[in-house]
Amino acid sequence: MGSFLKLFRGAGGEQQPASDALPRIPRRSSGLAELWRTLASQEGQCVLDLGPTSPANIKHLTDLGHKVYSEDLLLASRAPDLRSLDAEGNSQLDEKRFLAENLAYDPHSFDTVLFWDVADFMEEALVKPVVARIWSMMKPGGFVLAFFHTRDAGADAPCFRYHMSGPETLEAQPLTVFSEGQNGKKGTRIPAYRLQRVFNNRNIENLFRDFSSLKFFLARDNVREVLVTR
Repeated sequence: MGSFLKLFRGAGGEQQPASDALPRIPRRSSGLAELWRTLASQEGQCVLDLGPTSPANIKHLTDLGHKVYSEDLLLASRAPDLRSLDAEGNSQLDEKRFLAENLAYDPHSFDTVLFWDVADFMEEALVKPVVARIWSMMKPGGFVLAFFHTRDAGADAPCFRYHMSGPETLEAQPLTVFSEGQNGKKGTRIPAYRLQRVFNNRNIENLFRDFSSLKFFLARDNVREVLVTR
């Protein structure tokens, strides 16, 4: 089957995060290994990848006979036209408009959602509404694969672009942008997104409380992997 990629509107004058020039960090993923057994045995699934687009993921999934949709939620949430000022002059994000312009799929459209570590870096106002929308878009019995940094990962834990490299392995590339240098030149690479919060097990269970079950895997790199069943 072919794949469909959603094309994103630009985020104004902001830089788009890049990772291509950075080395990929190989890591084993127990969550992916368990999910892969379903992906490999059930052809014709609809899979939604909510991280930065990875050609490797598209190839692996289409080779298994699945249809792939892709939305970079973090990049989409940076669009300047989603922001306004509240009565006190503080910047706020319009979550209703965000959901009207993103994740606009019919109920029960997807068998699998790759959420990666998006929730860790997404603004607080979007996290619960996005998870609720994911629930509505998924077929009963479908799976969400999500990663959460533990407190030991530190406040500077990078946001990654995850590339599938095998049935139980990933390659992670930190997402960066260039700081502003002198005379309009590019400065040094800095993280594209900052960690917004750290979820513990209870927080994660509460976040996915409308789903039927969760299975936790603790990885060696201070990342908690969760396979969630709709």
